[in-house]
Amino acid sequence: MSVGLIFIIFAIGMAVSVPIGVVLGLLAVLPNLFDPTFPANAQLVLRSMLGGVDSFPILALPMFILSGIIMARGGVSKKLFDVFSFFIGNKTAGLPIAVIVTCLFYGAISGSGPATTAAVGSMTIPILVSLGYDKVFSTALVAVAGGLGVIIPPSIPFILYGMTSGASVGKLFIGGVLPGLLIGACLMVYAYYYCRTRGEDKEKLQAHYHAIKSQGFLKVFKDSFWALLTPVIILGSIYSGVASPTEAATISVVYSLVISLFAYKTMKFKDIIPVFKESIATYAPLLFILAAAVAFARVLTLMQAPQQVAAAITSVFTTKLSVLIVINVLLLFVGMVMDTGPAILILTPILVPIVTAVGVDPVHFGIVMVVNLAIGFVTPPVGINLFVGSSLTGVPVVEIAKKAMPFIYAFLIALVAITFIPEITLLLTR
Repeated sequence: MSVGLIFIIFAIGMAVSVPIGVVLGLLAVLPNLFDPTFPANAQLVLRSMLGGVDSFPILALPMFILSGIIMARGGVSKKLFDVFSFFIGNKTAGLPIAVIVTCLFYGAISGSGPATTAAVGSMTIPILVSLGYDKVFSTALVAVAGGLGVIIPPSIPFILYGMTSGASVGKLFIGGVLPGLLIGACLMVYAYYYCRTRGEDKEKLQAHYHAIKSQGFLKVFKDSFWALLTPVIILGSIYSGVASPTEAATISVVYSLVISLFAYKTMKFKDIIPVFKESIATYAPLLFILAAAVAFARVLTLMQAPQQVAAAITSVFTTKLSVLIVINVLLLFVGMVMDTGPAILILTPILVPIVTAVGVDPVHFGIVMVVNLAIGFVTPPVGINLFVGSSLTGVPVVEIAKKAMPFIYAFLIALVAITFIPEITLLLTR
């Protein structure tokens, strides 16, 4: 069975909406069914699946998912938004920019794009609409800014990439800081331009700003202190070497529970079991996809797919610049039709040897890869952040996608800089 036929079957499975975990599992055993001499029999595939998820770094995934859900239930995003609004709420585009900054901070808590969109959007979109901002614009803003959740560390896709490529997860986390800030800055520039040209309801904005300002800085800071401390504890423990990413994920669960139960009292003990059930329901499908993708990657390796794809690309594109351009285009397309996790698990073993052969640092490429796929959160047909935003506001996905296009262009500008200026990624890792 040829590698080309494998990918054709994969594309057909995706086109007819077969669950991706099922497609990957079937494709892992298919070559042996066609050719019994092929070494990847059912037993090997099963061992690969079990061995692939029996990994200490992978434990960080359910922990970050759980802590993100706890923070969402605990209303942490509201605390963050209030403190940023206190400082810039009276400026042009102040509140949209405060939303982007809130997504940056919340991304450093949840590690998930959809979780960031849901937690921040459920709280900020009604506020923006009540203050005169267009509902579609507000929804698009949160949907795109929610993509920062997978770039600002800790990031679930970074963990998956590190596990698959062998790159240091800690370095990926550190390297993601400046790219995340750059993307956030690009989004803020467009938000400012939009509000400057379209105008804002200054009367409503001033009333909202004075309502927050009247509370006084000490009260606003006191209310938001534990929320602001969350990324400091999580990232500080990783960067200082006190804890590994997996250990930091466990710390984040304990910390989020403590502040939600005792500091903010926004959760009760009876809410813990439903939160755990929700996290299990969220992680279980990802775990099966993860296991199937590991087995599928193992089969592709035995079929020498990475070498064949590398030979096909390098036979046409020979320079570092051309290879990066082609891979960026490929990843942007993949992000449109495939979720981030499976895309990383499938493509990393294929693409990493290609980029390292032309002199690209694996950590740099990992961040380029995740930024590309993050754009897929807001591009149809998959565009999960679009669907999250639509579920929050009732705005059709197509309308959100249209309004999101200028934000996506801003994202792409940052992507070009991140791709071709490696120091943006690697400066803090050295």
